[in-house]
Amino acid sequence: MKKIINGYRYDTEKAILVGESGSSGYAKSDFNYWEAGLYKTKRSGKFFVAGQGHAMTRFASHCAGLSGWGSKIIPMAPEEALEWAEQNLNSEIIEEHFADQIQDA
Repeated sequence: MKKIINGYRYDTEKAILVGESGSSGYAKSDFNYWEAGLYKTKRSGKFFVAGQGHAMTRFASHCAGLSGWGSKIIPMAPEEALEWAEQNLNSEIIEEHFADQIQDA
């Protein structure tokens, strides 16, 4: 998936895949179903989520007042990417990609 947003090219083929997640327990036909990956660009280190999902997800497409299956690329600040990772990925992956943002309690 590739998209230019605010003058930056986000391309899942060229970026580093940090990790993947999705809705568990839902059938692909369920309106809450989604699947996505967190990526980091090689050149500038910008984070983004690329995913797809049904009508009740952030990836839904909207047309003429109706929502349906869609796909999107969503750029994220490092803090947003860390929050997404904390909610969707395991600790090893988070420590590998966000070591500079993690502190001991």
